[in-house]
Amino acid sequence: MIPDAEFGYELLVCRYAELTWYPGDDPRPAIVSRQLGTQRRRWDTVVIEVDPEGFAARRALGDRSLDSDLLHVVRDAPADWAWYRDALPDPGYPWRYVRRAVHRAAGRDLIEKRRQGNRIEIRRVGPYPNWVERIVAIENKPDLDRSAADALADQLAHDVETALADEVWLATEATGDRVEPALLREMPVEAGILTTRFADGDPASGGAAVDPAAATVDWLPSDLAPGGPDARDPETVTRRLEIAERAYGKGWRSYHDTMRPDCRHFELRRAGRALVPHCGAKGRCPTDRECSGSCPEFSPEPPAWRTKGWPIEGGPGKGVQRLLSRRRERVRDRIGPNDEGDVSGSDAEH
Repeated sequence: MIPDAEFGYELLVCRYAELTWYPGDDPRPAIVSRQLGTQRRRWDTVVIEVDPEGFAARRALGDRSLDSDLLHVVRDAPADWAWYRDALPDPGYPWRYVRRAVHRAAGRDLIEKRRQGNRIEIRRVGPYPNWVERIVAIENKPDLDRSAADALADQLAHDVETALADEVWLATEATGDRVEPALLREMPVEAGILTTRFADGDPASGGAAVDPAAATVDWLPSDLAPGGPDARDPETVTRRLEIAERAYGKGWRSYHDTMRPDCRHFELRRAGRALVPHCGAKGRCPTDRECSGSCPEFSPEPPAWRTKGWPIEGGPGKGVQRLLSRRRERVRDRIGPNDEGDVSGSDAEH
């Protein structure tokens, strides 16, 4: 069976997308993240299709994401020295926050700054690259009963109407019925349907396995992008870029930042070509909310675990964090100017 929690299913979908995006078509270079969106709408899985050359230029700016304030500075920094209030467009909020962002950007070598009298002047190190090709949103629901389908239909209809993403998908676990229930529910016709078969995996890996053949496209989505390169208004373009930046910095393995890998019950288990968290005390994949210091079963790893055979800076929990961080970096490294999107052989989780 797939992991008990929808959170576990979400991780499997993220790994599948990372392995074989675009489903049923030629592979495209992309990065995958989870739980991103706006104040009004948060998506389970987000796929950012990238231009390899632009992505390489983005990587040159560092591995940390740029928040909205930094984007305002870096995107609009001038080629020649200028007072920052002359160089940057009016932010719509007090300039003192822009000044703080200028100092932060300079501290990360994203721009250059100097003081001329009482004024702070800035100039760009290089133009901010055009690295985002498309944004794809995926909603994950392994068990699609009628009540869940009704709620999802409203959410997907909102996504189609706003067109913040270029495509929207529903991912659900296959039932084996002649006609999958997802095709019978009243979903927006613009939304694609991806039927996964993670539960058919090798029982030795926990009964759930991820590989490039673990899903089927049952319904192709419509392209929601308005026609023409300048069809989206500047505010929407900025919001999309903010989402892409968060996806770049966060990835989908960032659950190690919110869960407690330093608990003696926490471990990673293989699910085919994926690694998912497992709680030894609960005997299943916990949710990210369950796996916290307030869990009744939480038991900090003994201090001795951090000194016997482990690096001095931490024990098994720190090792899990480093492992997942390295895998996120590996995904970034594989996308280059000559990338064709084929990652099936280069990023196996082992």
